[in-house]
Amino acid sequence: MQNVLKRRANLIPIRRRRTVPVWVGDIRVGGDSPIVVQSMTNTDTSDVAATTAQVAELARAGSELVRITVNNESSARAVPAIREALDRQGLDVPLIGDFHFNGHRLLADYPDCAQALTKYRINPGNVGRGEKRDTQFAAMIEIACRYERPVRIGVNWGSLDPELIARLMDKNAASANPRDADEVMREAVVLSALESAQRAEALGLGRDRILLSCKMSGVQDLIAVYRSLASRCDYGLHLGLTEAGMGSKGIVASTAALAVLLQEGIGDTIRISLTPEPGESRTREVVVAQEILQTMGLRSFLPMVTACPGCGRTTSTYFHQLAKDIQNHLREQMPRWCDRYPGIESMQVAVMGCVVNGPGESKQANIGISLPGTGERPSAPVYVDGEKVATLKGDRIAEEFTRMVDDYFCSAELGGVLN
Repeated sequence: MQNVLKRRANLIPIRRRRTVPVWVGDIRVGGDSPIVVQSMTNTDTSDVAATTAQVAELARAGSELVRITVNNESSARAVPAIREALDRQGLDVPLIGDFHFNGHRLLADYPDCAQALTKYRINPGNVGRGEKRDTQFAAMIEIACRYERPVRIGVNWGSLDPELIARLMDKNAASANPRDADEVMREAVVLSALESAQRAEALGLGRDRILLSCKMSGVQDLIAVYRSLASRCDYGLHLGLTEAGMGSKGIVASTAALAVLLQEGIGDTIRISLTPEPGESRTREVVVAQEILQTMGLRSFLPMVTACPGCGRTTSTYFHQLAKDIQNHLREQMPRWCDRYPGIESMQVAVMGCVVNGPGESKQANIGISLPGTGERPSAPVYVDGEKVATLKGDRIAEEFTRMVDDYFCSAELGGVLN
């Protein structure tokens, strides 16, 4: 394993922006803590069984915080039952209540809901208008203070306070050097978050209970807004491209935006807001968030599989299927392995398709296989910690290699090395 560890030692650590840490249940967010993965349900919260099942699915996939919609009385009444059902399953994942328009009333009228939630998300653009805005925002902050709950002040460019926009637009129009309307809009998003946070502090909510987010749907807008926000405060920041979209578009857009910010040390929690494909599991957004953090070297969640894309030398798709099967197998086993073998999430597996890069990549991984390409001998050498240990042949290569992977990761020797 020495060669693999040596290669990892050459990675340059990213200097994280230091923020005021916030405890969300037993999870510490900000400061020098690892970046936290979040997700959100899309069930009707009043359906206790369905919401509990989806929260559990997201949590088991690796979501460390899960947000649920609390938009009416029936959903507020359901929250304590959801919490109890999760606790019975041994799932202590924090639940975040997402409030818009009527959160002040729901939190006041349903104290069991206020207590069952670990954190509240407040959108300052949807709290109220005019005098009601200040009163209703204050009511929610006072309840957060009463139950000692952290709050994420989550601004969204699609639901900005129109009075704030009008004020900034008027000021900009009267300026000797007026700015572009898009720039004024971005400033409005940042000011909404900062002014709301200052108001929350004035109402008694400590800085160690405040997180901010400024969601935009454009990559460049998101980067600009968070750079500005990070330069003007030390609150913990939640990153996410809102309405990212479906499939590869949503994944690429979210990665493009978040990777830039994460590389600059900005961000304490992340969510990938994917629109699920028909029939697709909601957990896809959790997997993408984990993969962004792991490929950037910021966190490790499960052993990574290196596989070549294939070319004219690899007319067979056998290695494609094997790479996919190994990746899925590792993800399925991780809940059982992670507690027994600390550090296993940092391991690497290589599944290569021909002799060009196959042996080299396999030697660099903890365990790797180089499958035969076109014109090569029908044999597949296997390397463990840089040394060739076997040559697999015949129709059971996939089964035999999977067993070797299991034996490697579950060996007493590996457990000793990782510990």
